[in-house]
Amino acid sequence: MAEASGLRLLAEDEADLAIMSAALQDAIAQVGDVLYEPKTRRLTIAFNRFCWEAGRRQRVRAALQIGSVLDFQSRKIRRDRRDAVLELLAITFVAGDPPGGTLTLSFAGGGDFRLQVECMDAALADVSRPWPTPRTPAHDL
Repeated sequence: MAEASGLRLLAEDEADLAIMSAALQDAIAQVGDVLYEPKTRRLTIAFNRFCWEAGRRQRVRAALQIGSVLDFQSRKIRRDRRDAVLELLAITFVAGDPPGGTLTLSFAGGGDFRLQVECMDAALADVSRPWPTPRTPAHDL
């Protein structure tokens, strides 16, 4: 694997999560790139992240890991279709019993992942060198 020196973020509160969500906007994954481990209470997703901060069109392989997960649910996403593509739009947090709450990963097409978390515990790291991409993501608002 190529040595990566790219983006590395931790989210321990809502302000941190907003920055992480912006960095992951338009990141692409396949359903097969989603791993939920109930015993370790961890969700890991491998994305091809668009590098908004680079100022040019490029993507990089990145890993998102969310810890302290008490429950994981998906809506409008067929987990048995491992080749299906997911495009992340945003990650949001709704506080519950402090310091816990609900993290929602919203995807294009209306699907989402909903995680009940004991506390905010998310990490994002680029794990490859960036590569050029011919397209810049664009959507209707």
